[in-house]
Amino acid sequence: MLVPALAACGGRTTDSGQQAADSVDVEMTMEELMLPDTSYASVEAVKYVVENADSAAHPLKDFDDRYQKANGVFAFRKNLMRNADFGGTVQGTPKSIEIAWEFTTDYDTTHTRFGVWGGGSGWTGQPLYVHWTDEQMAAFRQQSPGLTPDFGPEEIIVGSLCGKGYFINYQTGRASRQPLDLGNVVKGTVSLDPEYYNLYVGQGVPRKAGPFGCQAFDLLKHERTFFFGPDQKAWRGWNAFDSSPIVAGGFLFWPGENGSFYKYERLQGSLQRVSVMRYRVNGAAPGIESSLCVYRNYGFFSDNRGNVICVNLNTMRPVWYYNNHDDSDGTMVCRVEQGTPYLYTACEVDKQGDSGFSHFIKLNALNGQLVWEQKIACKRLNLPGKTLDGGMYASPLLGRGDCEDLLFAQVCRNGASKSVGELTAFSTKDGSIRYTVPYGQFAWSSPVPFLNEKNEMFVFAGDASGILRIVRGKTGEVVCQKTVGSNFESSPVVVGNTAVVGCRGRVIYKFVIK
Repeated sequence: MLVPALAACGGRTTDSGQQAADSVDVEMTMEELMLPDTSYASVEAVKYVVENADSAAHPLKDFDDRYQKANGVFAFRKNLMRNADFGGTVQGTPKSIEIAWEFTTDYDTTHTRFGVWGGGSGWTGQPLYVHWTDEQMAAFRQQSPGLTPDFGPEEIIVGSLCGKGYFINYQTGRASRQPLDLGNVVKGTVSLDPEYYNLYVGQGVPRKAGPFGCQAFDLLKHERTFFFGPDQKAWRGWNAFDSSPIVAGGFLFWPGENGSFYKYERLQGSLQRVSVMRYRVNGAAPGIESSLCVYRNYGFFSDNRGNVICVNLNTMRPVWYYNNHDDSDGTMVCRVEQGTPYLYTACEVDKQGDSGFSHFIKLNALNGQLVWEQKIACKRLNLPGKTLDGGMYASPLLGRGDCEDLLFAQVCRNGASKSVGELTAFSTKDGSIRYTVPYGQFAWSSPVPFLNEKNEMFVFAGDASGILRIVRGKTGEVVCQKTVGSNFESSPVVVGNTAVVGCRGRVIYKFVIK
């Protein structure tokens, strides 16, 4: 196992989402912490079935966030609530962004129905960062046939548009293992199991005839040991898995673009399906590209028809439903505020036509009630052979340090304002816009945070023109920027004062913030 199993949780939930003993040291049981198995009236809009449902046989084992104890960043936006506290640090005010290394991927020239995908990484494409222990290093050296002479304790793992999975020595930028053949184009973020040597990878676009779906790789064997797809019972025919799976309560949860939401038991090198929920809204089975956000036994996702759904992860039945108007691919984030969990997310401008609004919303995670809504005018950009939707593709970033009351998001305006894209800072209290930072291009990459010794927050983000910016979170001042000349659709992972991120093309970069 990668990390020791955590003790059964007790105590109360703090605003960081972690468990803590209360002031009188009274521990709460799993039953007391369990959120109710109920369905609000809003669920009437969702027509669903749950196959192989047996909640008594497969309840969540605990509410621990295994990713918080993992030695690195094992998942998209790091943790169950997807609120991206990478622990990035800088000294004073950042003055430069320097390239530490560049890693070059293969380039795939296969013509698919969606064009040539090339290499590098795309949306969401966040790399993972792992710091292996001496014991884990020894296990790999004894068993894995894929290691190179550059294998070391700190590793970057990233899936590529060229259909390969790469392992990179974090310090040197050289290949630490032989690449894995992922079979098809991979756009989403790969996921590393926090307790087993399993790497979970969803395929995004088929580039050749053959199986198309989701898969698991045993890193000790350095080979694929599980594959599922296509699902013949799915209510939607597109079997892509851009959504990045997550381990919660001892199970792996994996939303699909086939209108299905899966729950798996995990073993070393394999998965065994426990149950699956399939659903339609207004007669259509949508695809889920967002990644599951989790609070206790509730899981939250949005889909490409604007449906926001909360599911009880024990029973796999919907708890509540919210209609957010349009295609919603960006993964939502959750934060506990004064004892209540809230969700933040937004939609694109797609089904609305060539112009419309990106609806930024804050929801009560317990019942789906709207707290506030902020509408931002956006346009859909029609280019030769390609359409770029407006609105938000990225995951929003909750402020920290001196920006606790702010939410940051990359917004694609596409001509609905003077700028094509913007970094927008919202008040988490009422959704009012504090400021915007204009971009010359659209931006799909999720912003990431750095804090200095004064607890001042700085936002690091890239755009489609290859410009990286560091913005003072409190004011919107661009304190430094660097033009790399690549399309940064992928989201960065942060380690100390560095950020690792790939671009469309062939390159994965490690940047140092000074």
